[in-house]
Amino acid sequence: MRIINIVTLLLIIVGGLNWGLVGLFDFDLVSAILGNGSAETATSSLASRIVYILVGASAIFQVTSLSREISATSMSHEARTY
Repeated sequence: MRIINIVTLLLIIVGGLNWGLVGLFDFDLVSAILGNGSAETATSSLASRIVYILVGASAIFQVTSLSREISATSMSHEARTY
């Protein structure tokens, strides 16, 4: 597995766990670790935003990767049926 797949999957797992915590307990782990965006923690707020952006970008990467895989599998399956 390529390193980018591993990194993006890990970020998506972090994001999914964070959303689960938000949904179940109204607890944002990323904000708790990196800061909640108050004026005195501008650097922490930036770090939190960067994590959220990386998680979103990872999801987009994995969606495109998955669609390519599905397309390749579909083409392979069609080639075997003819």
